[in-house]
Amino acid sequence: MNQLFVDQKSVHVLYAYRGMQKYMEQVLSYIKEGVLAGDYVILIENDRLYRMIEKELNGILTEEQMKFVHRVNSFDFYFSSGSYHPPAIEAYFNQMVQPYIEKNISFRSWAHVEWASMEEPLHLIEDFEKIVDGAVNQYSFPLICAYDGERMPDYLVKILMETHPYVLMDENFIHSDQYQSS
Repeated sequence: MNQLFVDQKSVHVLYAYRGMQKYMEQVLSYIKEGVLAGDYVILIENDRLYRMIEKELNGILTEEQMKFVHRVNSFDFYFSSGSYHPPAIEAYFNQMVQPYIEKNISFRSWAHVEWASMEEPLHLIEDFEKIVDGAVNQYSFPLICAYDGERMPDYLVKILMETHPYVLMDENFIHSDQYQSS
């Protein structure tokens, strides 16, 4: 997977994690590999998990390397307009990555996608993931979208398989046959 990020910067990955231990292993590996590759890492994460991730990263990365990790509060990111509204999230994201793009700085992103209830209108997630897929291709950067695989209804799985060209499940990294390019 890491070689793909080097060879083909535009990589949009669905990570359907099962269990917090696996999640932590993957996010820490992604950040470490990104920093070692010279990329800045934009980590969209909640407060509780970020504290755990930061603690682990402090034992893995130097103080200088930690400067390559840019954390964005996931609640602020997804609900910047007061609700889950894809155009507002897109505007927030574009503003966030603009300095990297203007200065031609290599970056990658990890977005933990979560919400209190799976009763949210799932079509909004589809709209958002299509927007994000376009951004990955436009700005040429790797992005992993992490969803709790145990909380994903079948309809959401279908949407996510259609909007992500690559899928990571545990240790398996595959190409999505259902992917429909935006």
